[in-house]
Amino acid sequence: MELSDYIRILRKNWVIIVIATLVGVGAGALYSLTRTPLFEASSTVFVSTQAGGTVAELQQGQNFTQSRVTTYTNLVSTPIVMNPVIAKLQLGTTAGELSEQVTASAALNTTLITITVEDADPVKAADISNALAASLTSAVESIETPNGTDTSPVRLTRVKDALPALAPSSPNVPLNLALGALVGLAIGIGIAVLRSVLDTRIRTPHDVEMITTAPIIGAIAFDPKAPSRPLIVHADPLSPRAESFRALRTNLQFLDMGGRASFVITSSVPNEGKSTTTINLAIALADAGKRVALLDTDLRKPKVADYLGIEGAVGLTDVLIGRARISEVMLPWGQRTLYVLPAGKVPPNPSELLGSQQMRVLLEALERDFDVVLCDSPPLLPVTDAAILAKATSGAIVVVSAGSTNRHQLTAAVDALQTVDAKVAGMVLSMVPTRGPDAYAYGYGYGYGYKYGHVAAPDKPTRRGRSPKTPPQTAP
Repeated sequence: MELSDYIRILRKNWVIIVIATLVGVGAGALYSLTRTPLFEASSTVFVSTQAGGTVAELQQGQNFTQSRVTTYTNLVSTPIVMNPVIAKLQLGTTAGELSEQVTASAALNTTLITITVEDADPVKAADISNALAASLTSAVESIETPNGTDTSPVRLTRVKDALPALAPSSPNVPLNLALGALVGLAIGIGIAVLRSVLDTRIRTPHDVEMITTAPIIGAIAFDPKAPSRPLIVHADPLSPRAESFRALRTNLQFLDMGGRASFVITSSVPNEGKSTTTINLAIALADAGKRVALLDTDLRKPKVADYLGIEGAVGLTDVLIGRARISEVMLPWGQRTLYVLPAGKVPPNPSELLGSQQMRVLLEALERDFDVVLCDSPPLLPVTDAAILAKATSGAIVVVSAGSTNRHQLTAAVDALQTVDAKVAGMVLSMVPTRGPDAYAYGYGYGYGYKYGHVAAPDKPTRRGRSPKTPPQTAP
C-alpha cells in the first residue's frame, strides 16, 4: 500500500478514529475519577561510619557503607522496622500491609536512603515516613553493634524529614488522559486498517489494477438523480456525469482493436449501470459525428427500448431467426446518427442465438456500415451470454460499480472472458463518488457550462413508423 492509500483509509474512517480516541479519553477520565487520591511523603536517611584516623581507614569505611546501603534499603520493609512504627502510630495494620504503601530506594554510588510512603491522608503519610526513618536508624544501630560493645560502627542520620504533600501524586489525571487518548487513537487506527483489509469492494482504479491489466478507460460520476434521468448525455449534457461519458468516448476512440470497433458492454453482476453506460456512450459517440449501432443483446431482461422510449416488441431475436430484416426493425433515434436494434421477444435459448453463425454475420455486416457497434449484454456471472458474444466482437468493456462490486466478482468476470479467449478492451468504473476519500479526479471546468442559460429540453424519442431518417440497408 502507498502513502496515499493510508491517507485515504484515515480520511474514510476518521469518525471511527475520533470516536475511539474520545472513548479512550473518557476511559482515562473515568479511571482517574474513580481512584482515591493518594499523597506521597519522603524522608531521607544518611548512612555513615565512624570516622577513621587515616585516608585508608576513611576509604575503607566509605566502601563498607556503600556495600551496606542496599541491605539497609531492603530492611525498611521488614517487621523489625515496620512493627515499632505500627505500634507507635497505632495504625491497626500488619507489617505486610504497610509495606505495600512504602518504597525505599538508594541512589547509585550514594549513601542516602529515601523512604517514600503513599497514603490517602497526607499528614499520616508524612508521619509514617518519619517514623520509618527513625525505626530504621534504631534497627540498624541494634543490628550493627558488635557483642561486648556499646556503639555501632554505622551511623544513620535523618537529613530530611517528610512533610505533608499539598497535592495528590495519584491519580495523575493529565497522564491518564494522554494515555487514554493514545490507546484510543491506536485502537481507532487499527480498526480503520482492519476494515480496509477486510473490505474487498472495488473503490478506486488501484483496486481494479490489482485484478486485471486491462486499461481503465472511464470513470462515471455518481449522480443521485440518475434513476430519474438515465440518459444524462441527452437530458443534461452539461452535467459532470455527462462529461464522464464524453471522456469515456474519447478514450474508447484511442483503443487499438485491430481495425474493428464492435464492443460488448457488460458487468460482473446486475445493477452496475451497464445499460445506462451503453446508451449514454452511444449518444456521446453519435454527438461526435460517429455512425453508431446500438444493439440490445440482453435477451433475458432487455432495457434499451424502455430507456429510449421506442417499440421493442420486434428486434434482434426476429432478425436472428429470419423472421425480419434488420432494415425493418433497426430504428434511428434522437435526430442523431444513432440506430437502435431492440432485443425483441425474449427467446427460450438466448445463449444459443447469441453464439450462432447468424449473429456473427450480423455483427460483421454492422461493422461495415457503422463506425462503432455497441452491444448491451447481460452480466457475466449469472449467465454466459456476454462471454459468448464478446468472442465474436472486438472486445468487452466491463462496467464496475465503485463501492458495490467486490474483487472476487470482478476476478470471476475477467476469468469468464479469458476462458473463452475474449479480449477485455477496457474497464469502466461507474457510480464513482465526486467527493470524499474515494473520489476520482474527473478533470475541471464542469461548472462553466451552467452559466450559459437553460439547457434545451431533450428531443422527443423517435418511435417506430415516425422516423425522420432511413435506417441502413444492412443484411440480413
